[in-house]
Amino acid sequence: MRKFDVLVVGAGHAGCEAARAAARLGASTALVTMNLDLIAQMSCNPAMGGIAKGHLAREIDALGGVLGEVTDYAGIQFRLLNTSRGPAVWAPRAQCDKKIYRTRMREVLEEEPNLRLLQAEIAALLLVEDSGKRRIDGVVFADGRQVRAGAVILTTGTFLNGEAHVGDQRSSCGRSGELPSVHLANQVRAIGFHWTRMKTGTPPRVDGRTIDWSSFAIQEADAVPTPFSFLTVQPPQQQIACYLGYTTPLTRSLILDNLDRSPLYSGKIQGIGPRYCPSIEDKFVKFPDKGRHQIFLEPEGLDTHEVYVNGMSTSMPVDVQEAMLASIPGLEATEMIRPGYAIEYDCMDAREVSHSLETKRVTGLFFAGQINGTSGYEEAAAQGLMAGINAVRSLGGDDALVLGREEAYIGILIDDLVTKGTDEPYRMFTSRAEFRLNLRIDNADERLTPCAIRIGLASPERRSAFEHKETQKRLLRKTLEESRVRDAIPGGTARSANGSNPLLTEWCRRPENSVRELCDFLNFRTGATIDTGAMLTVDAELKYGGYLSQQNRRVERLRTGGARPIPESLVYAGISGLSREIQEKLSRVRPATLGQASRIPGVTPVAITLLDVYLSTNGEASSG
Repeated sequence: MRKFDVLVVGAGHAGCEAARAAARLGASTALVTMNLDLIAQMSCNPAMGGIAKGHLAREIDALGGVLGEVTDYAGIQFRLLNTSRGPAVWAPRAQCDKKIYRTRMREVLEEEPNLRLLQAEIAALLLVEDSGKRRIDGVVFADGRQVRAGAVILTTGTFLNGEAHVGDQRSSCGRSGELPSVHLANQVRAIGFHWTRMKTGTPPRVDGRTIDWSSFAIQEADAVPTPFSFLTVQPPQQQIACYLGYTTPLTRSLILDNLDRSPLYSGKIQGIGPRYCPSIEDKFVKFPDKGRHQIFLEPEGLDTHEVYVNGMSTSMPVDVQEAMLASIPGLEATEMIRPGYAIEYDCMDAREVSHSLETKRVTGLFFAGQINGTSGYEEAAAQGLMAGINAVRSLGGDDALVLGREEAYIGILIDDLVTKGTDEPYRMFTSRAEFRLNLRIDNADERLTPCAIRIGLASPERRSAFEHKETQKRLLRKTLEESRVRDAIPGGTARSANGSNPLLTEWCRRPENSVRELCDFLNFRTGATIDTGAMLTVDAELKYGGYLSQQNRRVERLRTGGARPIPESLVYAGISGLSREIQEKLSRVRPATLGQASRIPGVTPVAITLLDVYLSTNGEASSG
């Protein structure tokens, strides 16, 4: 019988991050998937990043994850979004060649000496009783083989009892054309985990040779790409354009006239879909006053004619999908390669896991990705990375790595899931971050790479790049603090208040000015080539210094008050003044700190005050 320290089930974005992190931390690791040829398959849009998702991607990279490096290698169109607003919400996005992405990810995983890739279906989990609690002991393959493991991470995506819908047609699958995981799904249910059904969907894909591209507005790639990884100097692939178009009144009529044929509205789909990435049917039904909706034509790769029709996710019958496409100017003669479909799948109530992503019912069993009710590659990858780290730490007897809401979007994502749960596929937004001015894409390395170095996940190259940037920042700030406008900009006093000659630090604080404008001067004065990343970070720190100080004071208050620990075995029924409903919620979630307790839906500020007083006066005394 084979034995590994960590066994990861599923090779999507969560599974790849979990397996690579565990292996890099020194654990003997196996990544098990039903099809090794589809590792890291971008089953929906082959794109990474976007608003808030780009923040997650940068944080995954800064913490030593793999997603950013592979995205940069496979990216065929890079765009930095939200640049008309402040740097807190700037976000990188990349359209990827999905075949290159998949191939490159497998190459990276196979380079890890502690990692083995296995093709098999998991039929069951091996559980043992340990001190009155169930503990994971390994897995059973569908062919009967058993593999032991100290920790198992389930990253099953849409495969648990997955079922696809296209009009009246229904088929059991994990993704279109792939078998679902039924035996494992049924066992997970039988263990007693609270579960629900959710759904997601994809749009049709069309043949680019049959598109009248002149009918669409062109969207070029940025002239200077913004990489996802702090290690990338220049993405290697050819850059291409994407295209923008709109639905028409005929599109609307076709959809509304055929709603009875949509499984979303005929009652055949019971799962809850993503509110913020709705199907085209939902768009016209839920936004009746909106006359048209955007669609984006996004190539799926450099060596294929297949084009993704972003914005037209649907589960309508095939004939309706073809008519919908033909109703759009430029797509009248297009040929559909693959129809869109919706897929329903089992997912667990994320309140079943702790902040380490270890389940509360089974020691050594971790959940990550869509099994916890999230949507999106980036949300899944972030959880996979943290689950991989914490699985290894649990085996070594180390405390779990838990990122705070003030430290990372990853911390917000996991905290939201495990304290609040979700009744729809969870998607990250910048609005979820209380301290988003601190959580920018440019400083993700400063926030998280020291942690990666401390736990042993940062490669020598990452450590060197981080130290180089820190050195450049210090040099840059010193130069700005010692130089004046007239030194750097001929006639620059005309752009200064009252024609004065201020220090460059003061000049850069004005919104119309930028550190990057001083690039040539700074390179000359310092005798070094200052990287764009260092300039962006210093520019943001200068412009928003006052606001950042305010946020830091709020963060400190949160740490001192919200960080108060709550004993895991605290008996909430013994706390006078707490309603039965709040007692039940606290008992179910088992928050680790007062701050976590305050974010549980329905737990009132008064209840938090009562709990705080109780902890102050009783401490551990009433824990059972």
